Amino acid sequence: MQGDVIAKKEDKGWFYTDLVKEHFFHPKNFLEDESAYKDAFMGMVGSPACGDAMKVWIRIQDGRVIDFKWKTFGCASAIAATSILSVMVTENGGLPIEEALKLRPQDIMARLGGLPARKVHCSVLGDKALRSAVNDYYRKTGQNEKIEIEAGRIIDSVLKITDHDIEEAVLEGADTLEKVQQRTKVGTGDPACLPEVEQLIRFYKEKYFGA
Repeated sequence: MQGDVIAKKEDKGWFYTDLVKEHFFHPKNFLEDESAYKDAFMGMVGSPACGDAMKVWIRIQDGRVIDFKWKTFGCASAIAATSILSVMVTENGGLPIEEALKLRPQDIMARLGGLPARKVHCSVLGDKALRSAVNDYYRKTGQNEKIEIEAGRIIDSVLKITDHDIEEAVLEGADTLEKVQQRTKVGTGDPACLPEVEQLIRFYKEKYFGA
């Protein structure tokens, strides 16, 4: 695992900050025994494209997230991003739920001092897992009207490819139409959607990379 967090001189794009390495080698709030958190609210998310899977457990008191435990099976970036997220959510007495839900991948990356472009999707895992856990809280406390469901909008009507599929491709490094098509095959079934695909690529590149 250590080779994943040490930058090679010839590949500056894989550089990890000292804080990323600290949270990888010494993760905070990692959950060893799931049975101890059966009473907590749980969220789970996975990314088949990179093999990462994540679970988080939260406890809420007086509208604040006072505890955040997690377990992830993934790369150094996924581990570090979840570790720092658990600190961000629970420090200073815990964030109000509404503030916790406002955290975005950019906030996690900024706190870590940055992640390699090809690993940005790892910070998205933590963001989505947290929202899933909060939804579990809303569901179990009868606040169903507050549950946020991520429903992708279909872009390619033939292949049923959604805007979320395009988003994930960009997060995984596909920064051109050709690269997105290689990953998703979007437009091969419905060529008329390609102008919208190009707009989405520009939007997600700006959103996550400022490019």
